[in-house]
Amino acid sequence: MKPIRLMAGFFTVGVWTLASRVLGFVRDAMILALLGTGPLYEAYVVAFRLPNMFRRFFAEGAFNMAFVPMFSKRFETEEHPQTFAEDALSGLASVLILLTLIAQAAMPWLIFAMASGFSGQEQFELSAEFGRIAFPYILFISLAALFSGILNATGRFAAAAAAPVLLNVILVSAMAAAHWLGGDVARTLIWAIPVAGVAQLALVWRASAKAGFALRPRRPRWTPELAQLVRVAVPAALAGGVVQVNLLVGQQVASYFDRAVGWLYAADRLYQLPLGVVGIAIGVVLLPDLSRRLAAKDDGGGRHAFSRAGEVSLALTIPSAVALVVIPLPLVSVLFQRGETTAADSAAIAQAVAIYGLGLPAFVLQKILQPLFFAREDTTTPFHYALAAMALNAAAAIGLSPLLGWIAPAVATTAAGWAMVLLLARGGRRFGDVARFDARFRTRIWRICLASAVMGVCLWVAARALDAALNTGGLRYLALAGLVGLGIVVYFGTAHVIGAVRLSEFARALRRKG
Repeated sequence: MKPIRLMAGFFTVGVWTLASRVLGFVRDAMILALLGTGPLYEAYVVAFRLPNMFRRFFAEGAFNMAFVPMFSKRFETEEHPQTFAEDALSGLASVLILLTLIAQAAMPWLIFAMASGFSGQEQFELSAEFGRIAFPYILFISLAALFSGILNATGRFAAAAAAPVLLNVILVSAMAAAHWLGGDVARTLIWAIPVAGVAQLALVWRASAKAGFALRPRRPRWTPELAQLVRVAVPAALAGGVVQVNLLVGQQVASYFDRAVGWLYAADRLYQLPLGVVGIAIGVVLLPDLSRRLAAKDDGGGRHAFSRAGEVSLALTIPSAVALVVIPLPLVSVLFQRGETTAADSAAIAQAVAIYGLGLPAFVLQKILQPLFFAREDTTTPFHYALAAMALNAAAAIGLSPLLGWIAPAVATTAAGWAMVLLLARGGRRFGDVARFDARFRTRIWRICLASAVMGVCLWVAARALDAALNTGGLRYLALAGLVGLGIVVYFGTAHVIGAVRLSEFARALRRKG
Protein backbone atom coordinates (compact mmCIF):
# COMPACT_ATOMS: atom_id res chain seq x y z
CA MET A 1 0.00 0.00 0.00
CA LYS A 2 1.50 3.31 -1.08
CA PRO A 3 1.64 6.13 1.51
CA ILE A 4 -1.11 8.12 -0.21
CA ARG A 5 -3.32 5.01 -0.21
CA LEU A 6 -2.62 4.57 3.49
CA MET A 7 -3.85 8.13 4.10
CA ALA A 8 -6.85 7.60 1.82
CA GLY A 9 -7.72 4.42 3.71
CA PHE A 10 -7.44 6.29 7.00
CA PHE A 11 -9.80 9.00 5.78
CA THR A 12 -12.27 6.43 4.42
CA VAL A 13 -12.47 4.66 7.78
CA GLY A 14 -12.39 7.96 9.66
CA VAL A 15 -15.28 9.53 7.73
CA TRP A 16 -17.53 6.49 8.13
CA THR A 17 -16.56 6.18 11.78
CA LEU A 18 -17.37 9.85 12.28
CA ALA A 19 -20.81 9.27 10.75
CA SER A 20 -21.32 6.31 13.08
CA ARG A 21 -20.22 8.25 16.15
CA VAL A 22 -22.42 11.23 15.30
CA LEU A 23 -25.38 8.89 14.98
CA GLY A 24 -24.19 7.27 18.19
CA PHE A 25 -24.54 10.65 19.90
CA VAL A 26 -28.07 10.92 18.58
CA ARG A 27 -28.74 7.41 19.91
CA ASP A 28 -27.24 8.10 23.34
CA ALA A 29 -28.95 11.48 23.63
CA MET A 30 -32.30 9.84 22.84
CA ILE A 31 -31.70 7.05 25.35
CA LEU A 32 -30.76 9.49 28.11
CA ALA A 33 -33.72 11.74 27.30
CA LEU A 34 -36.21 8.85 27.25
CA LEU A 35 -34.78 6.68 30.04
CA GLY A 36 -32.80 9.11 32.22
CA THR A 37 -29.85 7.75 34.22
CA GLY A 38 -31.92 5.49 36.47
CA PRO A 39 -32.47 1.69 36.62
CA LEU A 40 -33.62 1.21 33.01
CA TYR A 41 -30.60 3.05 31.65
CA GLU A 42 -28.14 1.25 33.90
CA ALA A 43 -29.67 -2.11 32.93
CA TYR A 44 -29.32 -1.19 29.25
CA VAL A 45 -25.66 -0.20 29.77
CA VAL A 46 -24.77 -3.52 31.42
CA ALA A 47 -26.78 -5.61 28.92
CA PHE A 48 -25.28 -3.84 25.89
CA ARG A 49 -21.78 -4.00 27.29
CA LEU A 50 -22.01 -7.76 27.85
CA PRO A 51 -21.97 -8.90 24.18
CA ASN A 52 -19.65 -6.03 23.29
CA MET A 53 -17.19 -7.18 25.96
CA PHE A 54 -17.10 -10.69 24.54
CA ARG A 55 -16.97 -9.29 21.00
CA ARG A 56 -13.81 -7.37 21.79
CA PHE A 57 -12.44 -10.45 23.53
CA PHE A 58 -13.11 -12.89 20.67
CA ALA A 59 -13.41 -10.85 17.48
CA GLU A 60 -11.67 -7.48 17.60
CA GLY A 61 -9.13 -8.42 20.26
CA ALA A 62 -8.10 -12.03 19.84
CA PHE A 63 -9.39 -13.30 16.55
CA ASN A 64 -8.95 -10.29 14.30
CA MET A 65 -5.48 -9.41 15.61
CA ALA A 66 -4.41 -12.96 14.71
CA PHE A 67 -6.51 -13.41 11.58
CA VAL A 68 -5.75 -10.16 9.71
CA PRO A 69 -1.93 -10.56 9.56
CA MET A 70 -2.19 -14.25 8.59
CA PHE A 71 -4.84 -13.59 5.94
CA SER A 72 -2.92 -10.53 4.64
CA LYS A 73 0.22 -12.58 4.08
CA ARG A 74 -1.70 -15.35 2.32
CA PHE A 75 -3.46 -12.75 0.18
CA GLU A 76 -0.11 -11.13 -0.68
CA THR A 77 1.53 -14.45 -1.57
CA GLU A 78 -1.62 -16.11 -3.01
CA GLU A 79 -1.42 -19.06 -0.61
CA HIS A 80 -5.10 -20.14 -0.69
CA PRO A 81 -6.52 -17.21 1.33
CA GLN A 82 -10.16 -18.23 0.72
CA THR A 83 -9.71 -21.73 2.12
CA PHE A 84 -8.04 -20.29 5.20
CA ALA A 85 -10.84 -17.73 5.65
CA GLU A 86 -13.60 -20.36 5.34
CA ASP A 87 -11.93 -22.59 7.92
CA ALA A 88 -11.64 -19.59 10.25
CA LEU A 89 -15.30 -18.65 9.66
CA SER A 90 -16.54 -22.14 10.52
CA GLY A 91 -14.39 -22.41 13.63
CA LEU A 92 -15.35 -18.98 14.94
CA ALA A 93 -19.08 -19.56 14.32
CA SER A 94 -18.98 -22.87 16.23
CA VAL A 95 -17.34 -21.30 19.27
CA LEU A 96 -19.73 -18.34 19.27
CA ILE A 97 -22.88 -20.49 19.04
CA LEU A 98 -21.70 -22.55 22.01
CA LEU A 99 -20.82 -19.39 23.96
CA THR A 100 -24.25 -17.88 23.29
CA LEU A 101 -26.06 -20.97 24.57
CA ILE A 102 -23.95 -21.07 27.74
CA ALA A 103 -24.49 -17.34 28.36
CA GLN A 104 -28.27 -17.69 28.16
CA ALA A 105 -28.22 -20.22 30.98
CA ALA A 106 -25.65 -18.36 33.08
CA MET A 107 -26.98 -14.81 32.58
CA PRO A 108 -27.70 -13.97 36.27
CA TRP A 109 -24.17 -14.98 37.23
CA LEU A 110 -22.73 -12.94 34.35
CA ILE A 111 -24.67 -9.88 35.52
CA PHE A 112 -23.43 -10.41 39.07
CA ALA A 113 -19.85 -10.64 37.77
CA MET A 114 -20.28 -7.35 35.88
CA ALA A 115 -22.22 -5.28 38.43
CA SER A 116 -22.54 -6.98 41.82
CA GLY A 117 -23.64 -3.66 43.31
CA PHE A 118 -26.98 -4.16 41.50
CA SER A 119 -27.76 -7.25 43.59
CA GLY A 120 -31.13 -6.96 45.29
CA GLN A 121 -32.09 -3.93 43.23
CA GLU A 122 -34.43 -3.43 40.27
CA GLN A 123 -31.43 -3.06 37.95
CA PHE A 124 -30.33 -6.66 38.51
CA GLU A 125 -33.44 -8.39 37.16
CA LEU A 126 -33.73 -5.90 34.32
CA SER A 127 -30.07 -6.45 33.38
CA ALA A 128 -30.55 -10.24 33.27
CA GLU A 129 -33.66 -9.89 31.10
CA PHE A 130 -32.03 -7.40 28.76
CA GLY A 131 -28.79 -9.42 28.66
CA ARG A 132 -30.54 -12.56 27.37
CA ILE A 133 -32.11 -10.57 24.54
CA ALA A 134 -28.98 -8.66 23.55
CA PHE A 135 -26.33 -11.39 23.89
CA PRO A 136 -26.89 -13.09 20.47
CA TYR A 137 -25.51 -9.85 19.00
CA ILE A 138 -22.06 -11.27 19.68
CA LEU A 139 -22.56 -14.05 17.13
CA PHE A 140 -23.52 -11.72 14.29
CA ILE A 141 -21.06 -8.89 15.02
CA SER A 142 -18.10 -11.24 15.56
CA LEU A 143 -18.70 -12.94 12.22
CA ALA A 144 -19.06 -9.46 10.72
CA ALA A 145 -15.63 -8.64 12.19
CA LEU A 146 -14.12 -11.56 10.26
CA PHE A 147 -15.54 -10.32 6.97
CA SER A 148 -14.41 -6.79 7.87
CA GLY A 149 -10.89 -8.17 8.38
CA ILE A 150 -10.97 -9.68 4.90
CA LEU A 151 -12.11 -6.40 3.38
CA ASN A 152 -9.48 -4.37 5.26
CA ALA A 153 -6.71 -6.81 4.28
CA THR A 154 -7.63 -6.40 0.62
CA GLY A 155 -7.65 -2.60 0.88
CA ARG A 156 -11.45 -2.23 0.79
CA PHE A 157 -12.31 -0.19 3.87
CA ALA A 158 -15.65 1.47 3.08
CA ALA A 159 -18.18 -1.32 3.73
CA ALA A 160 -16.52 -2.50 6.94
CA ALA A 161 -16.32 1.06 8.23
CA ALA A 162 -19.94 1.75 7.24
CA ALA A 163 -21.35 -1.31 9.04
CA PRO A 164 -21.51 0.36 12.50
CA VAL A 165 -23.68 3.10 10.99
CA LEU A 166 -26.39 0.47 10.52
CA LEU A 167 -26.42 -0.29 14.24
CA ASN A 168 -27.15 3.30 15.16
CA VAL A 169 -29.67 3.82 12.36
CA ILE A 170 -31.65 0.76 13.48
CA LEU A 171 -31.50 1.62 17.20
CA VAL A 172 -32.50 5.25 16.65
CA SER A 173 -35.35 4.23 14.33
CA ALA A 174 -36.60 1.59 16.76
CA MET A 175 -36.65 4.03 19.69
CA ALA A 176 -38.34 6.75 17.65
CA ALA A 177 -41.04 4.33 16.49
CA ALA A 178 -41.64 2.97 20.01
CA HIS A 179 -41.88 6.47 21.49
CA TRP A 180 -44.20 7.72 18.74
CA LEU A 181 -46.47 4.66 19.06
CA GLY A 182 -46.43 4.75 22.87
CA GLY A 183 -44.61 1.42 23.21
CA ASP A 184 -41.96 0.16 25.62
CA VAL A 185 -38.89 2.13 24.52
CA ALA A 186 -36.39 0.21 26.66
CA ARG A 187 -37.38 -3.27 25.48
CA THR A 188 -37.74 -2.14 21.88
CA LEU A 189 -34.21 -0.77 22.08
CA ILE A 190 -32.84 -4.06 23.44
CA TRP A 191 -34.59 -6.21 20.81
CA ALA A 192 -33.20 -3.93 18.08
CA ILE A 193 -29.62 -4.81 19.05
CA PRO A 194 -29.52 -8.38 17.64
CA VAL A 195 -31.55 -7.22 14.62
CA ALA A 196 -28.83 -4.63 13.93
CA GLY A 197 -26.19 -7.37 14.24
CA VAL A 198 -27.86 -9.37 11.47
CA ALA A 199 -27.95 -6.27 9.24
CA GLN A 200 -24.25 -5.52 9.85
CA LEU A 201 -23.28 -9.12 9.05
CA ALA A 202 -25.33 -9.09 5.84
CA LEU A 203 -23.64 -5.88 4.66
CA VAL A 204 -20.03 -7.05 5.05
CA TRP A 205 -20.81 -10.60 3.88
CA ARG A 206 -22.13 -9.20 0.61
CA ALA A 207 -19.20 -6.77 0.27
CA SER A 208 -16.74 -9.60 0.84
CA ALA A 209 -18.40 -11.65 -1.89
CA LYS A 210 -18.09 -8.69 -4.28
CA ALA A 211 -14.40 -8.49 -3.38
CA GLY A 212 -13.93 -12.09 -4.54
CA PHE A 213 -14.30 -13.87 -1.20
CA ALA A 214 -17.76 -15.41 -1.21
CA LEU A 215 -17.30 -17.50 1.92
CA ARG A 216 -19.67 -20.31 2.77
CA PRO A 217 -19.94 -21.90 6.23
CA ARG A 218 -19.14 -25.60 6.42
CA ARG A 219 -18.47 -28.25 9.01
CA PRO A 220 -15.50 -27.13 11.15
CA ARG A 221 -12.22 -28.94 10.57
CA TRP A 222 -8.89 -28.76 12.36
CA THR A 223 -6.01 -27.78 10.04
CA PRO A 224 -2.38 -26.75 10.64
CA GLU A 225 -3.29 -23.20 9.57
CA LEU A 226 -6.16 -23.07 12.04
CA ALA A 227 -3.88 -24.43 14.75
CA GLN A 228 -1.43 -21.61 14.02
CA LEU A 229 -4.29 -19.12 14.14
CA VAL A 230 -5.30 -20.41 17.58
CA ARG A 231 -1.70 -20.29 18.84
CA VAL A 232 -1.46 -16.65 17.83
CA ALA A 233 -4.99 -15.81 18.96
CA VAL A 234 -4.84 -17.23 22.49
CA PRO A 235 -2.33 -14.67 23.83
CA ALA A 236 -4.31 -11.95 22.05
CA ALA A 237 -7.47 -13.31 23.66
CA LEU A 238 -5.81 -13.14 27.05
CA ALA A 239 -4.67 -9.59 26.31
CA GLY A 240 -8.20 -8.71 25.21
CA GLY A 241 -9.45 -10.34 28.38
CA VAL A 242 -7.20 -8.10 30.42
CA VAL A 243 -8.69 -5.03 28.75
CA GLN A 244 -12.18 -6.31 29.51
CA VAL A 245 -11.17 -7.02 33.11
CA ASN A 246 -10.18 -3.35 33.36
CA LEU A 247 -13.66 -2.35 32.19
CA LEU A 248 -15.24 -4.89 34.50
CA VAL A 249 -13.33 -3.64 37.53
CA GLY A 250 -14.36 -0.07 36.77
CA GLN A 251 -18.00 -1.04 36.33
CA GLN A 252 -17.96 -3.09 39.53
CA VAL A 253 -16.65 -0.12 41.50
CA ALA A 254 -19.15 2.22 39.85
CA SER A 255 -22.09 -0.12 40.55
CA TYR A 256 -21.77 0.67 44.28
CA PHE A 257 -22.40 4.38 43.62
CA ASP A 258 -25.84 5.65 42.61
CA ARG A 259 -26.06 6.42 38.87
CA ALA A 260 -22.28 6.12 38.42
CA VAL A 261 -22.51 3.29 35.87
CA GLY A 262 -24.59 5.54 33.62
CA TRP A 263 -22.37 8.59 34.16
CA LEU A 264 -19.18 6.74 33.25
CA TYR A 265 -20.82 5.13 30.22
CA ALA A 266 -22.04 8.48 28.90
CA ALA A 267 -18.56 9.98 29.38
CA ASP A 268 -17.06 6.97 27.63
CA ARG A 269 -19.32 7.59 24.63
CA LEU A 270 -18.12 11.18 24.33
CA TYR A 271 -14.38 10.49 24.32
CA GLN A 272 -14.93 7.50 22.04
CA LEU A 273 -15.76 9.94 19.21
CA PRO A 274 -12.19 11.10 18.57
CA LEU A 275 -10.83 7.69 19.60
CA GLY A 276 -13.01 5.98 17.02
CA VAL A 277 -12.47 8.47 14.22
CA VAL A 278 -8.69 8.64 14.69
CA GLY A 279 -7.31 5.74 16.69
CA ILE A 280 -9.48 2.94 15.42
CA ALA A 281 -9.26 4.20 11.83
CA ILE A 282 -5.46 4.24 11.97
CA GLY A 283 -5.32 0.83 13.62
CA VAL A 284 -7.65 -0.76 11.08
CA VAL A 285 -5.61 0.54 8.13
CA LEU A 286 -2.13 0.22 9.65
CA LEU A 287 -2.24 -3.46 10.67
CA PRO A 288 -2.81 -5.00 7.20
CA ASP A 289 -0.44 -2.46 5.65
CA LEU A 290 2.40 -3.32 8.04
CA SER A 291 1.70 -7.04 7.61
CA ARG A 292 2.06 -6.81 3.84
CA ARG A 293 5.20 -4.66 4.09
CA LEU A 294 6.84 -7.13 6.45
CA ALA A 295 5.97 -9.96 4.07
CA ALA A 296 7.64 -7.93 1.28
CA LYS A 297 10.62 -6.99 3.57
CA ASP A 298 9.90 -3.27 3.03
CA ASP A 299 11.24 -1.86 6.33
CA GLY A 300 11.65 1.67 4.99
CA GLY A 301 8.04 1.79 3.83
CA GLY A 302 6.95 0.33 7.14
CA ARG A 303 8.68 3.10 9.09
CA HIS A 304 7.17 5.76 6.86
CA ALA A 305 3.67 4.29 7.32
CA PHE A 306 4.19 4.01 11.10
CA SER A 307 5.44 7.62 11.37
CA ARG A 308 2.67 9.07 9.21
CA ALA A 309 0.05 7.16 11.18
CA GLY A 310 1.45 8.59 14.41
CA GLU A 311 1.71 12.10 13.00
CA VAL A 312 -1.83 12.25 11.61
CA SER A 313 -3.33 10.57 14.67
CA LEU A 314 -1.75 12.93 17.18
CA ALA A 315 -2.43 15.97 14.99
CA LEU A 316 -6.14 15.19 15.43
CA THR A 317 -6.08 13.60 18.89
CA ILE A 318 -4.11 16.10 20.95
CA PRO A 319 -6.43 19.05 20.17
CA SER A 320 -9.43 16.79 20.81
CA ALA A 321 -7.99 15.87 24.21
CA VAL A 322 -7.41 19.53 25.04
CA ALA A 323 -11.01 20.35 24.14
CA LEU A 324 -12.36 17.53 26.34
CA VAL A 325 -10.31 18.83 29.28
CA VAL A 326 -11.03 22.55 28.78
CA ILE A 327 -14.76 22.60 27.87
CA PRO A 328 -16.29 19.28 29.06
CA LEU A 329 -19.41 20.81 30.65
CA PRO A 330 -20.61 22.73 27.55
CA LEU A 331 -20.10 19.59 25.46
CA VAL A 332 -21.99 17.34 27.87
CA SER A 333 -24.83 19.69 28.76
CA VAL A 334 -25.67 20.58 25.16
CA LEU A 335 -25.38 17.00 23.88
CA PHE A 336 -27.04 15.10 26.72
CA GLN A 337 -28.98 17.39 29.11
CA ARG A 338 -32.65 17.09 28.20
CA GLY A 339 -35.68 15.08 29.26
CA GLU A 340 -34.79 12.83 32.20
CA THR A 341 -31.12 13.92 32.28
CA THR A 342 -30.50 16.71 34.79
CA ALA A 343 -27.86 19.40 35.32
CA ALA A 344 -26.39 17.29 38.15
CA ASP A 345 -25.99 14.40 35.70
CA SER A 346 -24.23 16.72 33.24
CA ALA A 347 -21.79 17.97 35.89
CA ALA A 348 -20.87 14.41 36.89
CA ILE A 349 -20.46 13.22 33.29
CA ALA A 350 -18.32 16.26 32.46
CA GLN A 351 -15.96 15.46 35.33
CA ALA A 352 -15.39 11.98 33.91
CA VAL A 353 -15.01 13.35 30.37
CA ALA A 354 -12.16 15.64 31.45
CA ILE A 355 -10.30 12.74 33.08
CA TYR A 356 -10.79 10.48 30.04
CA GLY A 357 -9.57 13.37 27.89
CA LEU A 358 -6.21 13.28 29.66
CA GLY A 359 -5.87 9.66 28.58
CA LEU A 360 -7.12 10.07 25.00
CA PRO A 361 -3.64 10.41 23.38
CA ALA A 362 -2.58 7.24 25.21
CA PHE A 363 -5.56 5.27 23.94
CA VAL A 364 -4.77 6.36 20.36
CA LEU A 365 -1.04 5.65 20.68
CA GLN A 366 -1.87 2.10 21.72
CA LYS A 367 -3.69 1.65 18.41
CA ILE A 368 -0.53 2.75 16.59
CA LEU A 369 2.01 0.76 18.62
CA GLN A 370 0.16 -2.57 18.87
CA PRO A 371 0.25 -3.30 15.10
CA LEU A 372 4.07 -3.39 15.34
CA PHE A 373 3.67 -6.58 17.37
CA PHE A 374 0.54 -8.03 15.75
CA ALA A 375 1.95 -7.66 12.23
CA ARG A 376 4.73 -10.04 13.32
CA GLU A 377 2.14 -12.40 14.82
CA ASP A 378 3.54 -11.53 18.27
CA THR A 379 0.53 -11.35 20.56
CA THR A 380 2.30 -12.67 23.65
CA THR A 381 4.33 -9.54 24.40
CA PRO A 382 1.32 -7.16 24.36
CA PHE A 383 -0.45 -9.63 26.66
CA HIS A 384 2.32 -9.34 29.25
CA TYR A 385 2.13 -5.56 29.02
CA ALA A 386 -1.65 -5.67 29.35
CA LEU A 387 -1.30 -7.71 32.55
CA ALA A 388 0.85 -4.99 34.08
CA ALA A 389 -1.65 -2.32 32.99
CA MET A 390 -4.49 -4.40 34.44
CA ALA A 391 -2.78 -4.63 37.81
CA LEU A 392 -2.32 -0.85 37.87
CA ASN A 393 -5.94 -0.25 36.80
CA ALA A 394 -7.39 -2.57 39.44
CA ALA A 395 -5.20 -1.18 42.21
CA ALA A 396 -6.07 2.41 41.30
CA ALA A 397 -9.81 1.85 40.79
CA ILE A 398 -10.30 -0.07 44.02
CA GLY A 399 -7.70 1.72 46.10
CA LEU A 400 -8.76 5.24 45.14
CA SER A 401 -12.52 4.69 45.41
CA PRO A 402 -12.62 5.41 49.19
CA LEU A 403 -10.86 8.72 48.47
CA LEU A 404 -12.28 9.77 45.09
CA GLY A 405 -15.59 7.91 45.04
CA TRP A 406 -17.24 6.96 41.75
CA ILE A 407 -14.68 8.86 39.61
CA ALA A 408 -11.83 6.49 40.64
CA PRO A 409 -12.42 4.10 37.68
CA ALA A 410 -11.91 6.96 35.20
CA VAL A 411 -8.64 7.98 36.88
CA ALA A 412 -7.52 4.34 36.85
CA THR A 413 -8.37 3.90 33.16
CA THR A 414 -6.32 6.95 32.17
CA ALA A 415 -3.32 5.94 34.29
CA ALA A 416 -3.37 2.38 32.94
CA GLY A 417 -3.59 3.72 29.37
CA TRP A 418 -0.39 5.72 29.70
CA ALA A 419 1.37 2.81 31.42
CA MET A 420 0.47 0.57 28.47
CA VAL A 421 1.88 3.10 25.99
CA LEU A 422 5.20 3.29 27.85
CA LEU A 423 5.50 -0.50 27.87
CA LEU A 424 4.63 -0.85 24.17
CA ALA A 425 7.06 1.91 23.18
CA ARG A 426 9.86 0.35 25.19
CA GLY A 427 9.18 -3.16 23.87
CA GLY A 428 8.96 -1.94 20.29
CA ARG A 429 12.57 -0.81 20.31
CA ARG A 430 13.68 -4.34 19.42
CA PHE A 431 12.05 -3.98 16.00
CA GLY A 432 14.65 -1.40 14.98
CA ASP A 433 13.97 1.67 12.85
CA VAL A 434 10.52 0.45 11.78
CA ALA A 435 9.30 1.17 15.32
CA ARG A 436 10.92 4.61 15.58
CA PHE A 437 9.20 7.79 14.51
CA ASP A 438 11.16 9.60 11.81
CA ALA A 439 12.65 13.10 11.81
CA ARG A 440 9.56 14.69 10.28
CA PHE A 441 7.39 13.35 13.13
CA ARG A 442 9.81 14.59 15.78
CA THR A 443 9.88 18.03 14.17
CA ARG A 444 6.13 18.37 14.01
CA ILE A 445 4.95 16.86 17.30
CA TRP A 446 5.97 19.76 19.56
CA ARG A 447 4.33 22.19 17.12
CA ILE A 448 1.12 20.16 17.29
CA CYS A 449 1.21 20.51 21.09
CA LEU A 450 1.77 24.27 20.82
CA ALA A 451 -1.12 24.76 18.37
CA SER A 452 -3.36 22.70 20.67
CA ALA A 453 -2.41 24.84 23.67
CA VAL A 454 -3.29 28.04 21.76
CA MET A 455 -6.64 26.51 20.82
CA GLY A 456 -7.26 25.49 24.45
CA VAL A 457 -6.76 29.03 25.73
CA CYS A 458 -9.14 30.43 23.09
CA LEU A 459 -11.78 27.82 23.92
CA TRP A 460 -11.55 28.55 27.65
CA VAL A 461 -12.04 32.28 27.10
CA ALA A 462 -14.83 31.80 24.55
CA ALA A 463 -16.72 29.30 26.74
CA ARG A 464 -16.90 31.82 29.54
CA ALA A 465 -18.02 34.57 27.19
CA LEU A 466 -20.76 32.30 25.81
CA ASP A 467 -21.83 30.89 29.18
CA ALA A 468 -25.31 32.40 29.08
CA ALA A 469 -25.91 31.30 25.48
CA LEU A 470 -24.69 27.74 26.28
CA ASN A 471 -27.50 27.48 28.85
CA THR A 472 -30.34 29.03 26.85
CA GLY A 473 -32.81 26.76 25.04
CA GLY A 474 -32.19 26.29 21.34
CA LEU A 475 -29.49 28.96 21.36
CA ARG A 476 -27.13 26.56 23.14
CA TYR A 477 -26.78 24.44 20.00
CA LEU A 478 -25.62 27.43 17.97
CA ALA A 479 -23.29 28.48 20.79
CA LEU A 480 -21.67 25.04 20.97
CA ALA A 481 -21.36 24.89 17.17
CA GLY A 482 -19.64 28.29 17.28
CA LEU A 483 -17.33 27.11 20.04
CA VAL A 484 -16.36 23.98 18.11
CA GLY A 485 -15.93 25.97 14.90
CA LEU A 486 -13.68 28.46 16.70
CA GLY A 487 -11.53 25.63 18.02
CA ILE A 488 -11.14 24.09 14.56
CA VAL A 489 -10.21 27.39 12.92
CA VAL A 490 -7.75 28.41 15.65
CA TYR A 491 -6.07 25.01 15.80
CA PHE A 492 -5.66 24.37 12.10
CA GLY A 493 -4.80 28.00 11.39
CA THR A 494 -2.09 28.06 14.06
CA ALA A 495 -0.87 24.58 13.11
CA HIS A 496 -0.52 25.54 9.46
CA VAL A 497 1.33 28.77 10.21
CA ILE A 498 3.89 27.15 12.55
CA GLY A 499 4.31 24.02 10.40
CA ALA A 500 2.56 21.51 12.66
CA VAL A 501 0.37 20.28 9.81
CA ARG A 502 0.16 20.93 6.11
CA LEU A 503 -3.45 21.29 4.99
CA SER A 504 -2.39 20.43 1.43
CA GLU A 505 -1.45 16.91 2.60
CA PHE A 506 -4.95 16.32 3.95
CA ALA A 507 -6.42 17.72 0.73
CA ARG A 508 -4.33 15.37 -1.44
CA ALA A 509 -5.40 12.36 0.60
CA LEU A 510 -9.06 13.37 0.38
CA ARG A 511 -8.79 13.85 -3.40
CA ARG A 512 -7.22 10.41 -3.72
CA LYS A 513 -9.99 8.90 -1.60
CA GLY A 514 -12.57 10.56 -3.79
